[in-house]
Amino acid sequence: TFYISFFRGTPLLLQIYLIYLGLAQQLDVVLGAITSGIIALSLNYGAYLAEINRAGIESIAAGQREAATALGLKPPAIMWKIILPQAMRVIIPPTFSQFIAMLKDSSLVSLLGVWELTFLSRSYGRSDFRYIEMLLTAALLYWIMSILFELMQLRIERYYGKGFADRRQEGHGKPHMLTLGHH
Repeated sequence: TFYISFFRGTPLLLQIYLIYLGLAQQLDVVLGAITSGIIALSLNYGAYLAEINRAGIESIAAGQREAATALGLKPPAIMWKIILPQAMRVIIPPTFSQFIAMLKDSSLVSLLGVWELTFLSRSYGRSDFRYIEMLLTAALLYWIMSILFELMQLRIERYYGKGFADRRQEGHGKPHMLTLGHH
């Protein structure tokens, strides 16, 4: 609870500085800028992903677990075969949103001097006095990477939504013909 509350409740930039500068000063542990950035991003987004997964699992009706228990399934099998496949439909959209946000937030690590996309665009823009062109190029590259994540998300959503897509289409579209004996 403390971990999730702290990392969701404090700014990512502050967390990056605390890990980069604070660990060196307080624990005499010197981490590189890239390592500090990776740790900070992992801890920050891990807190958000923990909450997304918790909410996704809790969104599955208790009756699903009860029915699986009545069939004699053990708790690990219930989780892997019943709960998680259904929860994935709820978990995937916000998880990919977090991955896209993390991709963009990785630019904050450039404040530590890491040579990443934003840092390079500022450096090249400064040397050639072409700030706007370089920053727009960086924005375009971030956007392209985000689109790739969105396409991956779409494929995974389709995979986990297979059975549900069929049910949605039954309620829409052309009316069903009634036949004798089939109501």
